[in-house]
Amino acid sequence: MSYNFSTLDQALTGTQNWLKNELSSIRTGRATPAILDGVSAEVYGSKMVLREIASITTEDPKTIRVVPWDATLVRAIEKAITDSDLGLSVSVDDKGLRVIFPELTAERRTSLVKVLKQKLEEARIALRKERDKTKTDIEAKEKEGGMGEDDKFRYIEDLQKRIDASNKVLDEMAEKKEQELMS
Repeated sequence: MSYNFSTLDQALTGTQNWLKNELSSIRTGRATPAILDGVSAEVYGSKMVLREIASITTEDPKTIRVVPWDATLVRAIEKAITDSDLGLSVSVDDKGLRVIFPELTAERRTSLVKVLKQKLEEARIALRKERDKTKTDIEAKEKEGGMGEDDKFRYIEDLQKRIDASNKVLDEMAEKKEQELMS
């Protein structure tokens, strides 16, 4: 009998995707529309994500253009971006809003690296939880008589290899983002 690692593989991929999304929301010196993915504005009596109520494009390396589909939403979008604490400045013009990325100070870069490391640790914790859950499942199957002791050790070794490979991917993603932040 072989052990099915598909649930674990899905969880590992999910954790990697989560970290990728979290890292994309950490601002570097370059303008990227992804920074506004987590920003919601109070419009039409409810909170809506900006990409649902406006087009968001990169104008130049330091500026994002936000053009609301309804011109009456400009003030609500401006307030949402200002309140989001992303360290961005917003100016309103006749076409919509310009979101300007100021230069990152050394202090801000250091604090962003700390946030990056916190997100990485959250992802590692999620991997450890998945590892523990899968290991418990393997040990339970061995006790039930579904596999031999040699199989159990082989599956646990395979489990650890998968976790190590996933940790390596997470580390590479974080290292790449840290280099972007510090340059």
